[in-house]
Amino acid sequence: MDKAEIKIPLFEIDKIITIKIAGENKSEILTPADYSDNGEAEYQIKEGCFYEYEITPGYKIEAGISGIVTPSALNGDRGRIAPNIYVGTLPLNIKKGNEICGLFELEVQSVKTSYRKDYRTMLGDIADKCIDLLMLYSSPVTQKFKPEIPEDPKTLYQRFAFLKSVLESDEFNEAVQKVISSPVTRWKKTETIKDIRNIRRYRSAEIRQLCSSQNRVKLPENHPLRSEKILDSVPVNITVNHKTETTDTPENRFIKYALTSFQYFISDVRTKVRELKGAEKQSLLRFEKEALSLEEHLENYLSHSLFSEVSDLSMLPLNSPVLQRKDGYREVLRNWIMFDLAAKLEWKGGDDIYNANKRDVSVLYEYWVYFRLLNIISDVFQINFGEAEKLIEETDDGLGMKLKHNEEFLLQGVFKGEGRELNVQLGYNKKFGGGKNYPDQGSWTQSMRPDYTLTIWPFEINQETAEKEEIIVHIHFDAKYKVKDIEDIIGKEDDVDNEKDENRKGIYKRADLLKMHAYKDAIRRTAGAYVLYPGEKDYTRSGFHELIPGLGAFKIKPSKTNDGSEELKKFLNDVLNHFLNRASQREKYSLDTYETFNKKPGDTVNEKLPEPYGKNRDLIPGETFVLIGYYKSAAQLEWIIYNKKYNLRSGDAEGARNISSREAGAKYLLLYGQSINESDLFFKLSQKGPKVMTKDELKKSGYPNAGYQTYLVFDLEDQPKDQFIDMKWKLKDLKEYYEDSQEGSPFVVTLSELMKVLVR
Repeated sequence: MDKAEIKIPLFEIDKIITIKIAGENKSEILTPADYSDNGEAEYQIKEGCFYEYEITPGYKIEAGISGIVTPSALNGDRGRIAPNIYVGTLPLNIKKGNEICGLFELEVQSVKTSYRKDYRTMLGDIADKCIDLLMLYSSPVTQKFKPEIPEDPKTLYQRFAFLKSVLESDEFNEAVQKVISSPVTRWKKTETIKDIRNIRRYRSAEIRQLCSSQNRVKLPENHPLRSEKILDSVPVNITVNHKTETTDTPENRFIKYALTSFQYFISDVRTKVRELKGAEKQSLLRFEKEALSLEEHLENYLSHSLFSEVSDLSMLPLNSPVLQRKDGYREVLRNWIMFDLAAKLEWKGGDDIYNANKRDVSVLYEYWVYFRLLNIISDVFQINFGEAEKLIEETDDGLGMKLKHNEEFLLQGVFKGEGRELNVQLGYNKKFGGGKNYPDQGSWTQSMRPDYTLTIWPFEINQETAEKEEIIVHIHFDAKYKVKDIEDIIGKEDDVDNEKDENRKGIYKRADLLKMHAYKDAIRRTAGAYVLYPGEKDYTRSGFHELIPGLGAFKIKPSKTNDGSEELKKFLNDVLNHFLNRASQREKYSLDTYETFNKKPGDTVNEKLPEPYGKNRDLIPGETFVLIGYYKSAAQLEWIIYNKKYNLRSGDAEGARNISSREAGAKYLLLYGQSINESDLFFKLSQKGPKVMTKDELKKSGYPNAGYQTYLVFDLEDQPKDQFIDMKWKLKDLKEYYEDSQEGSPFVVTLSELMKVLVR
């Protein structure tokens, strides 16, 4: 029954009470045929939708969760139901005055049609992972195998849900079916008293009884045994031993014991629930239905003819090869051990997802994705996160898991490759503090907390140093269960044209994409930000030529067989290969960033300079070097200008200059002569660098007074007419002018330093 309006009689509370519910904007009210099988309320509404209600005059509705039910200010019999993001059974108190008359339930369905299946799948996967962690934390050899009923009602359903996921798993049910269809049997001896005339074959035991047994009869005179004087009488009946096949084996007794233990535990928890009162009991309304369904499920197994022949267990045959190795038996044994461990586990962070009424599938998806990421990253980076055991800790009443929504949890390991070793950290809700000044790690604006952060840096240094030296990389992921398709994340190309109008209406189609951009922009050393959602398509965009930096989305769906994470695995493999490439552009970019921002800004240059484009694209005043050259005579200056060359002494000659990267990479030349304080002889140098010429080669070109064996010679280029026009520099104001002991020896300054001595 799917409609937008319905009238519901509340006969179980009072025959006169009815509730009328109408959906706004055609929001449907549903009654699925399978609601009972899923332990759900009969009447169901949708999350994120709005409904109006009207109740019999004199009564009112009140929800235990604030903000969901809003009575009308004009008429208390009417109001509005807005479930928002709540999913699950919604208990509503029916009140007359201040007195509660009874309880009415509505089921709030998720907008995702697959949420029931997804919920069970993710719950089972998380339970399996937690149990694997428990097995690491504490060997089952040390366990008492005696689950206790938790006292805290908040953890009551949580622990039951863990057990439910174990008992409803395909593995468990297939295992029990294998045991039932092909049980282990044994041969046992059976004694039967039989008439001696019905015995077909005599063995030694029967022959002895012919002679010794009582209750005998005389043989006829003509019987061969009597005529030969062997026997004159035989017993009427003798005891005959024969072997029969039976299923009453220690292993089958254990299977029966395990199923019975499960059933008793659930029954005991149901009894505990009945003892609860008030709000605590209301929070466990769904539990009764689910527990009864699970008890019936187990009872169907126990009623099989196999178990009617099996006696009770007197001792645990844990060393039995059948229990340890045979299909079916081995899985039941494992699930029985899992049952004990799961019953002891408390997860306070799972309150939202293990609440008996509320089914927060989005939070469950966030937890589930964390464990999937943990497995994928462990596999790709070949890391055994030994610290994963820290997820489980001892508590006063058992064992607890520390993973909690909106609380930070970090795991770290080391990738050991042939060419490089890397620290690899997986952060859950890792907080990047806001208002951080460079080079501190974090966000330079407001604090941010992505769902998951993959952080990678060289093994040899600590994380703080890696942050300051720009050799650490963060890659962020956010889980978005309710996203339907890729366009919900990235929007359409023309969405930007309507974005302002949509924002005014409260519509943010590209909010997730913009959030990824926010991570990328605000959190320092972020190389990528990606959405993880249970959809069908992947989407990645790279900022430049390489894989990262980038943005995008990857599909990852709750499934036991294929969760669609192949592209995510491939991406992380590509990330690893990217980090193994020591010649990547990202490595160069991180070095340039470090060298640029490692020091605070120095010189200020406001004078007119050539614009940095084309051939001048690398004209950065603080990194552009100017060679200050000396000429001895007018003839030497004439030769320099005519031949477009400038030479320096090299080798061991007096006044020879050691050529460093500054001299070799000089972009300009400024000449000055003896007794000249100001100069405008400014030239552009060829970027080919200097070459070596001999004294004879210089003489052939007409160079005057070539008195040394070798020279370094720079080629000069034509200076563009619109650059450095009408500029003069006061050279003696440069501190480098006096630092060289040899008068007239050339030296190098940056263009920024040179512009400080510009004659204005």
